[in-house]
Amino acid sequence: MEKTELNFVCTGMKTGKKIPIEYTGRGQNISPEFIIKNLLPNAKTLAITLEDLTHPIKKFTHWIIWNIPATDKIEKGIPAGKKVLGNAVQGVGYGFHQYAGPKPPKGKKHIYLFTIYALDCELNISANSMKGTFLRRAKGHIIQSGNVIGEFE
Repeated sequence: MEKTELNFVCTGMKTGKKIPIEYTGRGQNISPEFIIKNLLPNAKTLAITLEDLTHPIKKFTHWIIWNIPATDKIEKGIPAGKKVLGNAVQGVGYGFHQYAGPKPPKGKKHIYLFTIYALDCELNISANSMKGTFLRRAKGHIIQSGNVIGEFE
């Protein structure tokens, strides 16, 4: 079965453009609001990753969260903690169980990738897991995914 791309917007951000300061480690360091446009009806949960594509460690994970109830709007400012938004789990990204916005070295522009995954189930994974574990366990359950790329200096 061919997957339908998941279309979404990161409020205040356009693909390929600068990430708003409030979503960065130099601003309020809060997760953005996401508006999802074409979520399939059989989606049960959503997951989000934020990766730094420019970091010396390839695809360095700043944030990972899964088991967000399927919805067309994810509010900004998801709080720190292993369990949030009901059953949602924040795994280990940037060494923490929370959103860690872009904060590259001063004067260096980095490229960041937000990816949202729609899954047909809830995953039973330890909050101490990282992106690799999430992707292995989600394999075969991801029914849609999409991304938005931004930059920050």
